[in-house]
Amino acid sequence: MSFIVHPTYFPSIAHYVLFAKADDLVYEMEDNFQKQTYRNRTYIYGANGKLMLNVPVKHSKKNQHQKYRDIEIANETAWQRLHWKSLESAYRTSPFFEYYEDELQPLFEKKYTRLMDLNLDTINAINECLQLEVSPSHTTEYQSVVTDIKDFRKLVDVKKEPNHGFEAYTQVFDTKYGFIPNLSILDLLFNEGTNALSYLEQQTVL
Repeated sequence: MSFIVHPTYFPSIAHYVLFAKADDLVYEMEDNFQKQTYRNRTYIYGANGKLMLNVPVKHSKKNQHQKYRDIEIANETAWQRLHWKSLESAYRTSPFFEYYEDELQPLFEKKYTRLMDLNLDTINAINECLQLEVSPSHTTEYQSVVTDIKDFRKLVDVKKEPNHGFEAYTQVFDTKYGFIPNLSILDLLFNEGTNALSYLEQQTVL
């Protein structure tokens, strides 16, 4: 199966279901950046329920249409430290946080200029944790309609997210708020660890 997707910040479980099933994976690199999408955010399960981690970005006042791959991160705030503290608070008691933290923490210490570089590094790091071999190709021009490949670029849209019907797994705070589906792949990784890949292979994306 061949899929085209947007590389996003610690992608959603829906994205990773595709990664696990893909024979060929294509990253959309030529589209314009849009606000309020998974391009610069991800969701985790905190003590008070669903929590957004947002990467601040610089917006050009001159050009309304900026290429996603050209978007720069606004590093004026200590957003990386905040994100890591949020992950520690949410998952320190999860079964596998300590197992993976040494591999993931450097992502929150390295200084990034471009959002795309950060997102690709988060994906590569997760792939290593999952022992998932993915060799994606990249688009060289934007096409609104693609052929000979399944278009899952819509998964980048936070507001139009369908209910994929993913199976429940144990989450740290599920006794308080129940199962929250399709969070960041980090939620699955910290809770399921070595079982995460087999979970992904058993799910289906709408």
